[in-house]
Amino acid sequence: MARFSKHLILVTSYIFLLTSTLSSCQEGGNAGDLLGQWRLEGYEDMYVSFSGTITQFRKANGQQVFAKFQHVGDSLFMQCSSIYQEKTDTIMVENEFGMKPLTNIRVRIDALDGDHLTLSKNGQHWLFEKY
Repeated sequence: MARFSKHLILVTSYIFLLTSTLSSCQEGGNAGDLLGQWRLEGYEDMYVSFSGTITQFRKANGQQVFAKFQHVGDSLFMQCSSIYQEKTDTIMVENEFGMKPLTNIRVRIDALDGDHLTLSKNGQHWLFEKY
């Protein structure tokens, strides 16, 4: 009977650990309060999404650029990578979104709550709303 109880405890522990690991992955991992899709206020076609450690700059026309990000204190660090290394990817992130340089973006998080995200850098401000 003791042997059965030992196996039951081990199996129960394994299931608990597996369940908690899967649920944390489903919640977006390291994204925390950034998790989800944010629309740039004033634009109907410009979005930024966060999940795990990946962010996506996206326009409604299907153009998209991915980046790795880190949220450290009040700073957000993003390293974009262009899959096909097209100039249009750099233009979209640097000129249309206004976040430079493409490979080393650092912005300050001024505000972050369930519905709004405010970023800033060198006097420029980006206001996002949860979409």
